[in-house]
Amino acid sequence: MRAMNEFLATGPFDLYELQLFHLVAEHRNFTRAGRAAGLTQSAITRQIRGMEDRLGIALFERTTRSVWLTAAGAALYARSGAILSEVNDAVSALKDRLLLTPKMLRVGISRTIGLAYLPGFFRRLQTKFPRVQLRVSHESSAFILGAVESGELDAGVVAAPPQISRALTVTHRFVDEFVGIAPPRFRLSCSLKKVPPRALPQIFARQRWLLIGEDTSTGKRLRGWLARNGVTIEASMEADNFDLIVNLVSLGLGVSIVPHRVLALHPKSRPVQRVTTEPKFTRELIVIVRRQNKISDAVKGFVENILF
Repeated sequence: MRAMNEFLATGPFDLYELQLFHLVAEHRNFTRAGRAAGLTQSAITRQIRGMEDRLGIALFERTTRSVWLTAAGAALYARSGAILSEVNDAVSALKDRLLLTPKMLRVGISRTIGLAYLPGFFRRLQTKFPRVQLRVSHESSAFILGAVESGELDAGVVAAPPQISRALTVTHRFVDEFVGIAPPRFRLSCSLKKVPPRALPQIFARQRWLLIGEDTSTGKRLRGWLARNGVTIEASMEADNFDLIVNLVSLGLGVSIVPHRVLALHPKSRPVQRVTTEPKFTRELIVIVRRQNKISDAVKGFVENILF
């Protein structure tokens, strides 16, 4: 007990500061991390500097435009995520037992997953578990992977990355097919039902290309697929979600390659023309939860009632 008291009195940081450290690591930005914590940028910066001063090591490298973990910071991040998760689990179990709060399910949806997918993720859950409250966030896949691992999110839906942490487990895998799209007034031959990918530059000659961002896992895989099929495209514009891209194409601002499911919610008043490639570009979407011995009823209800 004496050793514990000494640690609490002299420890280099507490759980609150550790949580702030994780927010900065996941957002890679002090302003956004502060916003998530309800703090100003200067306040969260002071907290992190205090941690670094007491530890005697730098946790982050900083420039005017970016923030990233040092080797020491990465080591602390990797080892401390499980601590925060266990604390979150303990608090959640206590609240559930004492009925202090209603059931809450926190789900992260990657920004590259269109709005048309959402009913399949949540409709049956809301029908079967109407008292479960949903908190849905729209973030990058990298943020969601880190937030699920640290316990800040209960589940995530992302485009499959090259590898995932051993602390996570995949409950669902879906194949997502893509099609080429052009503006409604674009002259497109009716015979072009299926074309090889290498024909796209000729079909869409002199059109501007609108592509999903190259910094996303889907963007990297799409450009790799195009290159393997002999297609060289220079994007005139990049975006981080396909709903925006479809709307821009429908307004005549260019052409693109998008998941065909995204088009389901697009208004019929501004239809886009479709070109199917053979072979098709596909990606894998996955549902992830943290690997643990027991998951809550809310999380279990979510993963068991997904339709795709």
